[in-house]
Formats: sequence, C-alpha cells, structure tokens
Amino acid sequence: MQITEILARNAQTWPNDVALVEINPQELENRHTTWREFSLIETSPVEAFRSEITWAEFDEKANRFANFLLSRGLKKGDKVAILLMNCLEWLPIYFGVLRAGCMAVPLNFRYTADEIKYCLDLADADVLVHGPEFTGRVEQIIDRLPRVKFGVYVGDDCPSFDVSYKTMMSYCSSKAPEVKLSDDDDAAIYFSSGTTGFPKAIVLQHHCLMHACKVEQAHHGQTKDDCFLCIPPLYHTGAKMHWFGSFLVGGKAVLLKGVKPEWILRAVSEERCTIVWLLVPWAQDVLDAIDRGDVKLSDYKLDQWRLMHIGAQPVPPALIKRWKSVFPRHDYDTNYGLSESTGPGAVHLGVENIGHVGAIGVAGYGWQTKIVQPDGVTPVKPGEVGELALKGPGVLKEYYKNPQATAEILKPDGWLLTGDMAEERDGFIYLVDRAKDVIITGGENLYPVQIEDFLRANRKVKDVAVIGLPDARLGEIAAAIIAVKDGETLTEAEVDDFCLDLPRYKRPRKIIFADVPRNPTGKIEKPKLRKIYGADSLVAQQNGLA
Repeated sequence: MQITEILARNAQTWPNDVALVEINPQELENRHTTWREFSLIETSPVEAFRSEITWAEFDEKANRFANFLLSRGLKKGDKVAILLMNCLEWLPIYFGVLRAGCMAVPLNFRYTADEIKYCLDLADADVLVHGPEFTGRVEQIIDRLPRVKFGVYVGDDCPSFDVSYKTMMSYCSSKAPEVKLSDDDDAAIYFSSGTTGFPKAIVLQHHCLMHACKVEQAHHGQTKDDCFLCIPPLYHTGAKMHWFGSFLVGGKAVLLKGVKPEWILRAVSEERCTIVWLLVPWAQDVLDAIDRGDVKLSDYKLDQWRLMHIGAQPVPPALIKRWKSVFPRHDYDTNYGLSESTGPGAVHLGVENIGHVGAIGVAGYGWQTKIVQPDGVTPVKPGEVGELALKGPGVLKEYYKNPQATAEILKPDGWLLTGDMAEERDGFIYLVDRAKDVIITGGENLYPVQIEDFLRANRKVKDVAVIGLPDARLGEIAAAIIAVKDGETLTEAEVDDFCLDLPRYKRPRKIIFADVPRNPTGKIEKPKLRKIYGADSLVAQQNGLA
C-alpha cells in the first residue's frame, strides 16, 4: 500500500470524522481575549482561532491539488517546493504533490531569500508553493529562478507572479488522478539541517514514507481514538513522521501554532489530546510554568493524556525525572533518527524502558543498528565509543546530485553512517555526541552532551550548550554557554562548585551566561555559537582550512 492510499482509505472509512484541526492562539492575544473568554463569545470569528477539516475534505483537497499540477503540465518526478507555516493547507498540498507522482520539497520557514534560492536550485524545483509570510523573500529571488515554472500562493491578495491556491481549488477535479506509484518511486526531497555547511538534498522514496507510518504506530500503539498534538514545523521529518502513526489509523491530529505552556495544556485539554511530542525546551517550559504557578493543572482536563515523547536531541535524564514527578501516569519515550533515515524511530527507548532514561534506546521497528570504528565498517568493542550506523527500509536513496557525499555516509551494503558518536551499555545505545562536536583537550576527548546533561541537573539552569574554544596550551577547552531560568541568579563560582563532581578534565574552563540558540526542531545551533564566541578558527584549523 502506498501512503497516498492510506488517505483514500481514511476518507472512505471515516469521511465525516475530523482529520486535522488548526489552532492559532495568537489570534486571541491579538484580540486581548483569553482562551476561556473566547469560548463564551459566540459572535467571535471562530475560523481565525480554530478550524478543521474531515478526512473526506482532506482527500478531496489533495486530489484537487494533484489535478491542478497535472493540468499545468507537471509530470512524474517533477519537484514541488512547499514553503508554508503550519496550517490546514500544508498536508493536503503535500499529499496532492505525491498523488500527482511529483516529489514534495519542504522548505525551512526560517530560510533567507538566498537560502530559499539555493535549495530551489539544488532540488531542481519546478513549482514553489508559499504563504503570505514569505512573499517578500520570494519577491527578492523570483527573477533568478530560471527552472521554476510558476508559483502557487496560499492566502488572500495573490501576488501577480503567482497562481491563487484558492481560485485553483475551486475549479480542479476532486477525483483521484490516474497516476501509478510504486514503492521505489522518488517521493520527497528533505534538506539536512546544514550544520556542516550548506544543506544537502535528501531523496526519500515512497517505501520510506510508508515505513515511517509503520514505525511510529508500532512504537506508540496509536488507535483511532488517539489524538495527536503536533507543534513542530511540518517541513521537518520529525513532526510529520510522528503524525504518520495517527494518520495510519485515522486518528485526529491538532496543529498548534505556538509553544507557550498555557497553549499546550489548553490544546490538550480542549481537544482531548492523548499523545504529545515535545522538544526539550518546551517540556522544560511547561514544568517551569507549573513550578512558578503561571499555570495550574487543575484548570485543565488532562486525564486522557497518555504519552509524552521527545526527540530531535539528547534528552537530560533530570528533565524526565521532573516530568514523571508531575505527570506520573504518562508513558514516556524518546526517539532518535535523522532526515536521512526518514525521521524518528530508527532508535527508540520504548515506553517499557523508563528505567533506562538517558539512553536513546534500541533498534526501532524494522531497523538494525551497530556502532563502528572510524573505518565505518568494523564494530567497536562493547563499551567503546564509535559512530552509530543504521540499516532499514527508511534509509535515504541518495543525496540529490551529490554522489560523493552519498558515498561518504551510505555504504554499498545499505548501512547509513549517522555522524553521531555512541556507545552501548547493557543492551541500550547511549548517544555521546556529534562527531564534529567532540572537544579534544590536552589529548582527552570530551563529549559536550555529557557535560550538558550534568549542568542541566542544576535547578537554576534553563538551557546549556558546551562548545570547544581555542587554547594555546590544551588545543581547546570546554566552554559552557548557560541560560539561567527566569527569576533566578547564577554565578560563575556557583557553576564551578556544582561541577566539582565532574572529573577535572570534563569541567568547563569557561562559563558564559547567554541565550542558547536552537533551530525549529530543537537542536542547539552550535555553529552559530562557535561563530559568536570565536571557535570558528579552531574548527577551520582542524579541517585543514586555515
């Protein structure tokens, strides 16, 4: 079965059931109205705050968009870029692209105009779908996109250089197009996070997307009665592939446009959400808001909430200990993956393994794992650190138009090198750090994640990142950039005292109190920190560029 056939089945089986809900709490703040007050005002324009579509409407919208693309001359294998904020239109457009036999090319909404152009050129995009938030950026590059045949505008007041999505949807056929798809057809191009330079274009096939559905449902047991709260951006594999588990069984999903603790808890309460995927900062913000008394759990209906899971980054054990003390009935899971493995689930902890918090877990459904030496092939000895490698149906086909980069990470026998350093203890895999983030100080390897986890156990620390800074004697030293919780004070001397339980060589030699930048998927932007604090010269030297 193709993933597009799941949508058709859902529409046929549950045509009138709600498939997707969009909630935009910012509309309430703009109107100076609280969520509770809004529910009492019958004359308020509800669509500005909450809107929904059924499975039948979802299916129809996907068909109309597919038929529109085909009517404009697109053919199997052509690429359609999607540059939208999370909204009800996002997923029907994505599935419409797939149904037309084209390749979906989701774009990061934080890209600058030049980065958008770079990715469109790299992917050989034929069409650009975008929303009003991006009109200014698109205007800057529209005359420098020779391959893009036309743009599709999702919103009011369509620019002259685009086709109106609303107008197009009013006249295109709602019948499924007759385009045959196979498991090995190319389905999508996702972009790497670009932490080592410009993003690479990751080609995923239809069987990759289908396997992601099976992985998520196998790990978290979604049923038709579950409701998934989706907060992260849909352009990223993490959010969408976690939703795939609910999609597979016809469960409702809620797209929440905002991350404030009150909004998250209110959405769970009002929409009766049962599964919530959070990033580390959001989970911490929820707990901090509860501790401060900014939100009261008694104000919300949360008994149905059964699972909180986290991915996209190493998870501090101290955070989960806090979470379980506040929400003792919640199952918890952590998920590991990368866009090259069709998102999360290649490794996962498993809800039954709460006693091993700190590990990323074991091989996921249908996946194999091993930890290898620098040759990329030979397994390390038990307990030794090496590079994590994955093998399974979700492995990328290739980096588009980049055979050299493909060969560096994808072995002929199908093993994918992740670039993440890991070790195995007691049958569980522990993530140590990104290979490129390892700090070598006086000949000793330091793994920043280990130091970060230790520092996050300090009750005054909101967030922390550890990077290497140049040092004339030791080569480099560990520097901790620490964000302090609101209302707390923390001194360098207090941090030094707290770190006395660390081996001396692991203790940060420099403490910097500042914000910790994270990208939309929650990953710490260490390249940005290295640039801010002068570590770029060290990285260049290590790479032989200086």
